[in-house]
Amino acid sequence: MSKDILISVVIPVYNCERYLAEAIKSVLAQTHPPEDIIVIDDGSTDGSAKVVEHFSPTVQYHWQPNGGVGAARNRGVELARGNFLAFLDADDLWVENKLARQLSAFANEPTLEAVFGQVQQFYSPELGETFKERVTIPLDISRGQHAGAMLITREAFLRVGWFRTDIQLGEFVDWYARVIELGLKRLMLPEVVMKRRIHETNLGTRHRDARGDYMRVLKASLDRRRQQKKGS
Repeated sequence: MSKDILISVVIPVYNCERYLAEAIKSVLAQTHPPEDIIVIDDGSTDGSAKVVEHFSPTVQYHWQPNGGVGAARNRGVELARGNFLAFLDADDLWVENKLARQLSAFANEPTLEAVFGQVQQFYSPELGETFKERVTIPLDISRGQHAGAMLITREAFLRVGWFRTDIQLGEFVDWYARVIELGLKRLMLPEVVMKRRIHETNLGTRHRDARGDYMRVLKASLDRRRQQKKGS
């Protein structure tokens, strides 16, 4: 595998000062350090900017008006210098050899375009028993079809295209559907690479009224497939 491997990590944040430092530290702790760590502040009104200041200049900070996680990730990609791209939400964590494991997979199979890994969910430590009784999480690890569990070549990402910015939920579901439609060569590692934090302000909880976005994503995927059949 070429020695000029440069990984850019994009962390979108919106009012997540409570967890942001832990997310950044999990990137800085990687056994294979990234070239860029770019935090895109999607119009936060809390102290997220102050959190990032503590990691400057290693971590870049860019503010933009609130446009949603898709817009924030897209902006991060525009600023990224790496030929590999990775994403981490501001409330989640990577295991320390996440990038190294995924790069090893690319080295063993150079035709790969994207490598994923398993995800383990965990309750944020501040949560009380009442919340845990109301919101249950699986104890087993699950396949990480999630932006935070992926390492992808920049070329492959751009071939799939940008994340949608017209929906509040399901932007990665939409993007991954396009990955499948294009037949991107990808691998799912058996090891955990990301830990997904469950807390009281997860995106799905904040935007419950936007769950119709998932139906829009499904319809868009079905429409694309119909077009492909007509063209074949």
